[in-house]
Amino acid sequence: MIDVASHSPLFRLRSGAQWRDPFGMYARLRTESPVHHVVDDESGADFWVLSRHADVMAAATDPATFSSAAGLTVVDGEIEAIGMADNPPMVMQDPPGHTAFRALVARGFTPRQVRAVEPRVREFVTARLDEIAHDAADDPVDIAERLLKPLPSMLVAHYLGVPEPDWPRFDEWTDAIVGAVAGAGGTDSPPAATAGAATTELLGYFADLIATRRREGAPGPDTVSALVAAGTADDDAGLVSILAFVFTMIAGGNDTTTGLLGGSLALLAQHPEQRARLVADPDLIPDAVEELLRLTSPVQGLCRRTTRPVRYDDTPAGPVEIPAGRKVLLCYAAANRDPAVFGPDADTLDIFRAPRGILTFSHGDHHCLGAAAARMAAHVTIAELLARFPEFEVDVDGIEWAAGNYVRRPTHVPFRPGHLPVDAAGR
Repeated sequence: MIDVASHSPLFRLRSGAQWRDPFGMYARLRTESPVHHVVDDESGADFWVLSRHADVMAAATDPATFSSAAGLTVVDGEIEAIGMADNPPMVMQDPPGHTAFRALVARGFTPRQVRAVEPRVREFVTARLDEIAHDAADDPVDIAERLLKPLPSMLVAHYLGVPEPDWPRFDEWTDAIVGAVAGAGGTDSPPAATAGAATTELLGYFADLIATRRREGAPGPDTVSALVAAGTADDDAGLVSILAFVFTMIAGGNDTTTGLLGGSLALLAQHPEQRARLVADPDLIPDAVEELLRLTSPVQGLCRRTTRPVRYDDTPAGPVEIPAGRKVLLCYAAANRDPAVFGPDADTLDIFRAPRGILTFSHGDHHCLGAAAARMAAHVTIAELLARFPEFEVDVDGIEWAAGNYVRRPTHVPFRPGHLPVDAAGR
């Protein structure tokens, strides 16, 4: 249980090592200042934070009032920083434009297609676990480097039809682009310049890939091929829309799945009795994944901008009104631990909770297209890892966290297989 009294009631953006435990701060926000105004004269930041489940859910499902068109961070000029002001990606659009394109790309994320890629994911995971079993006999290995980062890169590459030799480039582009919006600094800061260059490389690469798909008649089951086959790339506007979708997939798909998997392994290592139940009964894993999604909340929060004043009457300080035109951070991670929805033990892992209404993938028009694929990747990884390493160990204090103010993901996770079953040890 989190020691609420040891944390400041004031919200501050976190990054790097500060991600180790943001949850006490969230608890105090929900209790003391659920509609919280952040003003920082030094950085110039001026935004609001919603932390209760009901408020975050209401905002996420009301794009007419809480618009995505001004970007998803507290920083003004975000879309300019990533070099896409003229052609914003789908996640930075509102209906009806967002709705039309989403309906088109959603064809690439059907349950059937998720099932189709599952054997490849399982093959990838088991191969990496084989390597870890071989190499981790004496010293811990970094399972983030070995498995948790390359797995989502492989999955995103599958959906976009990218050849395997180019998968590592996804991580480079993601790190640079996310770094541009990690905090204040404006569009002339070094991170912004790096992100602009990364975006240029990314879009150039996929423009070439799209041209190849058009020459070849759009072969393959990937989403880019499907968009080309539908004629979306036949004019400049359509081509730009595909490139913006690719940007969203790469920037949003890689690090979030890493955050889910890394956080899940840490939680299961900290709760060996619940882990043992999953080992004994793998049929419990799907509900356990929902609980792990709730507690890890890789995307801790994203912003919207109000299009009108929004009043909240039921706060401890009395009525509070957010003016029109203000950035509002929807704190998904705080909402996912709200005792009003998930019970008095909402901060603790319970693989039998089977939570409903989690905000890990947001809700409404911007519900994550890749949610089913992320769930599948987590299910496969946890099932295979528990079968291979039922008593694995994670040095939770040794976990290192990535820079960035919105996604909580590990960059280094010290892992030991623990006691290996005879067949897993190869003896």
